[in-house]
Amino acid sequence: MQAKDQVDYAAFERLDIRIGTVVDVQPFPKARNPSWKVQVDFGELGTRWSSAQITAYTPEQLVGTQVCCVVNFAPRNIAGFLSEVLILGVTGDDGMIVLLSPRSPAPAGNPVH
Repeated sequence: MQAKDQVDYAAFERLDIRIGTVVDVQPFPKARNPSWKVQVDFGELGTRWSSAQITAYTPEQLVGTQVCCVVNFAPRNIAGFLSEVLILGVTGDDGMIVLLSPRSPAPAGNPVH
């Protein structure tokens, strides 16, 4: 896979990436690709919803998990559902999404540096 064009640090600084804790996971049968509706708690920022293609994980595995999320993208309407944050992940060897999570617990809402 080829690297994307270089950007300056200011472009990265514009992203608001925060740690959140998954508090609810619901089926999303209307999504074009297999997905969950995921509610994430960001502490003082409150809770927000995401449509996430993280179906390698069961709802039971996800609830309580800390995740890295972009919280300042404009909300997107995905099959009639308003996705407010982007949960970050990487494609694994099996083609499924692997979540990006802090190695140790961190307070919900803390920014990624």
